[in-house]
Order: sequence, then structure tokens, then C-alpha cells
Amino acid sequence: MNEATCFRTFQHNDTDDVVHVWKTCGLTVPQNDPRRDIGGKMAEDPSLFFVAAVGSRLVGTCMAGYDGHRGWIYYLAVLPAFQQQGIASRLMECAERELFERGCAKINLMVRTSNEDVITYYANRGYARDDVTVLGKRLIKDEKK
Repeated sequence: MNEATCFRTFQHNDTDDVVHVWKTCGLTVPQNDPRRDIGGKMAEDPSLFFVAAVGSRLVGTCMAGYDGHRGWIYYLAVLPAFQQQGIASRLMECAERELFERGCAKINLMVRTSNEDVITYYANRGYARDDVTVLGKRLIKDEKK
């Protein structure tokens, strides 16, 4: 019997499981400390940090942000054994609904150009490539572990 998937906001005791999902899905990079990212999100707006759990096992995440102008999606991830079950789409629906309710007119997200599978996933959800160049500047260097 399949257990139901629960979609809810992040709770502090989810931290280790979230980091596990992100690492398993290849979303962590040496220059970003995932625990610092979680702490930053919790300090800013924890209501836009969603998780999916099957039974007691956390299997997916989606972090959203809104600055009053645009929404952003970060860390959409589902453990490989639970992919292709609509969990990522449901997490995106949670984020999109919450952003819409706040008056957000457009959502942006960044995907590595080499990750065609994820680009296709988002395209199938109505997202399109924008003709922009994303620039970044590191203000805080995370400690390497």
C-alpha cells in the first residue's frame, strides 16, 4: 500500500533530511553551505519553504522567495526513488500558489544550461527561457567543510 504524500512548510527538525535530499540530488556546491542557506531562509520568510514527506520520510523540497517584484524558485528537489510521481509538480504548485496570493506577477529560476532534463521539466510547466544574462557576485564566502 502506498503511503500518502504530505506537503507542508519546513520545520527546523527537517534540516538534516533537507540537506540529504539536496546532496543526493546534486544541488549542493562547495561554495554554498546548505545549512547556512536554510538558516537564511528561516530568518527571512520560512512560509515559502516547502517540503514533501511520504510517511515519516522527507523526500522533496522547494524553496521560494519574493522581493515584492518577482518570485524565485530554489532547491526544487525530489529523491530519485520518488521522482516521476508528481511530487515536484505539487511542490511547485505550493510555491506558485503562495507567490500568486502575495501578488507576485512573475517567477524566475536558474537552471544550469547543461541540465536539459530540468529545463524540459520547467518548460512543460509553462516556464520559458528569458533572454537575460545572470550575473552574480559573492559577498560572503562560505567555509569549506
